[in-house]
Amino acid sequence: MDQLLREIRRNPLLWLLAFVPAVLVAEYLGLGTPTLLFVLSILAIVPLAALSSNATEAVAAKTGDAVGGMLSATLGNLTELIIALMALRAGEYMLTKATMTGAIVTKSLFVLGASFLAGGLKHHLQEFNRAGARMQAGQLFLATAALLIPSAVGAADAVKATAFTAKLSVSLAILLIAIYGLGLLFSLKTHKEFFGSAERHGDEGASWPIGLALGVLGGVTVLTALISDVFVASMQAAAKTMGMTDAFVGFVIVALVGGIPEMAAAFSAARKDRLDISVGIALGSATQIAVCVVPVLVLLSYVMGPAPMTLQFWPGAVVMMLIATITGAFVTNGGRSAWFVGALLIGVYLTFAITLFLLPPRAH
Repeated sequence: MDQLLREIRRNPLLWLLAFVPAVLVAEYLGLGTPTLLFVLSILAIVPLAALSSNATEAVAAKTGDAVGGMLSATLGNLTELIIALMALRAGEYMLTKATMTGAIVTKSLFVLGASFLAGGLKHHLQEFNRAGARMQAGQLFLATAALLIPSAVGAADAVKATAFTAKLSVSLAILLIAIYGLGLLFSLKTHKEFFGSAERHGDEGASWPIGLALGVLGGVTVLTALISDVFVASMQAAAKTMGMTDAFVGFVIVALVGGIPEMAAAFSAARKDRLDISVGIALGSATQIAVCVVPVLVLLSYVMGPAPMTLQFWPGAVVMMLIATITGAFVTNGGRSAWFVGALLIGVYLTFAITLFLLPPRAH
């Protein structure tokens, strides 16, 4: 516990933990407007995501590369996953889909691009393992294809396509999960040498005892679920007041807030000329969401949601994912990077964000 308190005193980002009890008390007592609860919940999610990242690094350091790498990738998406589950339970499928799409695009464009920019401003030219990046981009492309088919069919004939789209979504969800499992076998077992450097996410949390790290992860999971419930409940009214839509909130705000710890780790690694780690964090995390988390949410909607959720996304989301995937594959194909490449990636991401803010898609 002393180590945890020292970490909180050392890291100013964790000082925002004061907002966690504040938002819970405000929600319980019915104080504040939806906009205030919305802002407070965002401020509370940020330090919880940072704590989750630190604890995950500590567990990964104790369990070894294979198990630790998989755990780091899984828990790195914890914040977005919990928010998506809360939105799924509430039937807010636009927010769920926007959160997942935004996380994929943010990690494969903004996080990757900002890492290239941060590293390139310090180092003239950087190199990384292009084989690993190519593998992740291939899985992202498969996930995009799996979203494109139901979206195209659903737009063709809304009456006849409803039942077909639901069955197709479940089938494709199972297929994507199977591909994700094969990808783990490929990257962690048969060809693990391609991904060795990407699995090491840092050593700062290695001094935490395993018991403390697991306890922090458990506590953070519970608190994030509670805060996310408040976030989803206040989101619609607050977004309307602030002139934002569900799609913009999920695509931009949730993705950026939830990805803060991963961004910090990726940027730090890039500045240290360890770009393999940055590429592994950005593309690896995006791949897991696209090929595993989204299909799992489709299956869970039959249990948690008021109605089944399909893989039919609005056309703009599919186009953004496709462009992000192709762009990520294109810039990582050579295994080299400079600062201007990062600026280009950020430019593509900002194009999407501005478009969603000014011309939001219609909910299905």
